[in-house]
Amino acid sequence: MSEGQPDGWTAIVLAGQRPGVDPMAEASGQKYKALIPVCGQSMLSRVCATLLVSSRIARVVILAQEPELLLAGDTAELADNPKVGLASSGSGIASSIAAIAGSNSAPWPVLITTADHALLTSAMVEEFLCGVGDVDLAVGVGERKIVEAAYPETKRTWLKFSDGHYSGANLFALRNANVAAALELWSGVEQDRKKSLSIMSRFGPILLLRALTRTIAFPEALRRAGQRLGVAVKPVVLSQPEAVIDVDKPEDLVLAEEILTNGR
Repeated sequence: MSEGQPDGWTAIVLAGQRPGVDPMAEASGQKYKALIPVCGQSMLSRVCATLLVSSRIARVVILAQEPELLLAGDTAELADNPKVGLASSGSGIASSIAAIAGSNSAPWPVLITTADHALLTSAMVEEFLCGVGDVDLAVGVGERKIVEAAYPETKRTWLKFSDGHYSGANLFALRNANVAAALELWSGVEQDRKKSLSIMSRFGPILLLRALTRTIAFPEALRRAGQRLGVAVKPVVLSQPEAVIDVDKPEDLVLAEEILTNGR
């Protein structure tokens, strides 16, 4: 374990969905996206199983609009697991996280991931948590050249900086209450979360200009953005290309099943 890196993480799994019928869930014969099967096992079951075998994870909290309704089929056994808890989400992701992070049910430090991270592995969790260090907030990402070398067919949203192009890996480490300002910002930009320049514009014209001209590296951009919020933040670049492949589109599901079946 890295020096200064705490054990006993609470993992919050974001398992909610947008209002209305989710087309991928409907196509899979499910009401909830989190229960879409991937190679015969629901995504939520896969993610929770991965987290529960990690020695770094002390507790798993499933966060959704009606989390108790997700405990059906292969997830039903989670209801009897003393390491698993449920929490009801509100109108926004960030505000819902802020409402429970650091509470008795989800004590610090907190790892955030998503139910559609069907390819999440214990190795990814370990690599990410080992890379967090002593910052307040860390963001897991994958680098484009690594991802596309392995999976040129995958379509991702890339954040472009002077040192490379990055895509989110749906892994966030919140180590303490200092992240409150970052969660408040996230709450205000949730609809623009894949528009990096819109988000950067919140941190002033200089940082926006440097992002536009790609004259700033990603770690430095995050460090400066964090300074404006009073939060120490850094990216953790993951070595496994599968880390950025979540199941958000039908083609993602096809690719995920191919990876799990053939190991490519």
